[in-house]
Amino acid sequence: MTQIAVDIEALNQQIYIESAFIEKIQSQTDKVIIGQKHMIQQLMIGLLANGHVLLEGLPGLAKTLAIKSLASAIHAQFNRIQFTPDLLPADIIGTMIFNPTKNEFSVRKGPIFSNFILADEINRAPAKVQSALLEAMQERQVTIDKQTYLLEEPFLVLATQNPIEQEGTYPLPEAQVDRFMLKVKIGYPDREEERQIIRLNLAPDNLPKIEPVIDPQSIIRARQVVRKIYMDEKIEQYIIDIVFASRDPEAAGLGSLKHLIAYGGSPRASINLALASKAYAFIKRRGYVIPEDVRQVCMDVMRHRIGLTYEAEAENITQEQIITEILNTVQVP
Repeated sequence: MTQIAVDIEALNQQIYIESAFIEKIQSQTDKVIIGQKHMIQQLMIGLLANGHVLLEGLPGLAKTLAIKSLASAIHAQFNRIQFTPDLLPADIIGTMIFNPTKNEFSVRKGPIFSNFILADEINRAPAKVQSALLEAMQERQVTIDKQTYLLEEPFLVLATQNPIEQEGTYPLPEAQVDRFMLKVKIGYPDREEERQIIRLNLAPDNLPKIEPVIDPQSIIRARQVVRKIYMDEKIEQYIIDIVFASRDPEAAGLGSLKHLIAYGGSPRASINLALASKAYAFIKRRGYVIPEDVRQVCMDVMRHRIGLTYEAEAENITQEQIITEILNTVQVP
């Protein structure tokens, strides 16, 4: 047996032990979230890979409930910020206030100083607010009156947006959208799930209470373990092939997509695809990444990083169709 095989075997055992808390968190969220397994899984991937998540779906699909439930299961600080057109940067990051008794200014920190931030209807806030949030998301810090304050880890922004409302909304800047590791689209539950949702919400004792099963420090340790998961060079090449096919489809044998793609995935797409694949392997309690891991996370990592041309929009071509075509064409190792 080679040294690398021995290392992977030992890593597998370590991952199996370290990832035991995943089932505990899932059992807690299952108490109040019916269906939506994909959404919960993607939230966990974002948490383990230290990446922010953008949830897009119609109202009433348990986006807010899922995020609150996850925060409760992890015993972490949680703040919900309702984004509105009149929101100011100070409403998020905080501001300087004057204390007349001491005759001096002091800092009043905003709701951004928390472990979990639910940015509800993020596309309703203007550019100044988005730029304030951008620093917090990318640098994990906030600047108030020339003073910089580090945000406590784990720090995760979970944003929601409604795809059908256009009035009073602002399109998110491309630079900010790229900061989200995953963009998850959420659909309606099926008939049986809807029946269970009705029964759960009409129960006399209302929603069950979620118990904390892990602390934030354990999540930080799990993130370090996730980065140790083995990724073969062939998997790395597979990730690069996928991202480069979105930039230059003709070179990848996808000439039919050339007139549909305005721009492809940035290097951040490659980084996040690799990190999300490792986090997915961790959730599956495996110490190494396989091609299927990459394929499972690819749609949510790439969909907001591919720009469509006017021609694609006129033909009603979506990013999902383009990504599916790329995955079907790029050779799997």
